[in-house]
Amino acid sequence: MGKVRVAAFSLSLDGYGAGPEQSREDPLGKGGEELHRWYVATRTFRATFGKEGGTTGTDDKYAALGDTAAFGAFILGRNMFGPVRGDWPDDSWKGWWGDNPPYHTPTFVLTHHPRKPLVMEGGTTFFFVTGGIEKALREARAAAGDRDIKIGGGVSTVRQYLAAGLIDEMHFAIAPVLLGGGEAMFPGLDLPALGFRIVSTEATELATHVVLARG
Repeated sequence: MGKVRVAAFSLSLDGYGAGPEQSREDPLGKGGEELHRWYVATRTFRATFGKEGGTTGTDDKYAALGDTAAFGAFILGRNMFGPVRGDWPDDSWKGWWGDNPPYHTPTFVLTHHPRKPLVMEGGTTFFFVTGGIEKALREARAAAGDRDIKIGGGVSTVRQYLAAGLIDEMHFAIAPVLLGGGEAMFPGLDLPALGFRIVSTEATELATHVVLARG
């Protein structure tokens, strides 16, 4: 059985995974794009979208921890999939990524509102799970087989899986950015009590990479 992982997840120095005032026009919130400067410059990120070039140093090494090819299934919160709220008015919204999303594997979206599976180009199929986080994980495990499962976000989804003790390993990239508000990752979560310890840290100009694991 593969691990359940959070990988290449960017946080601000004050602990926010997205800035304030998120919207369809500004999905990462005010200042949120600054969290990902370390990532978007890497060869791994560019290759995900079929582009050449990019940095190949330490940031790229950690970007590869979250590379879609490393996982057998993904789990996303509904907000990560898109800005639509409440009942799905129709099937027109297909995510932020166009016809060929970057996942290329079964991807399970947490929602309270049923929707038929959405088959996209490149091997991505979105499955909309209304039965909660544990049901989504069971379905993701069945799809992933022996491969790892990535909890792709957003912050609320990671927090739910953390609080339930369902995550094995996490990589956070702490950007030298202060957001002052938005979606905070750690309030109310006692990581040592959940069994996590820091197993490695490494700093670059654009991020401090911290890997935590249980056990």
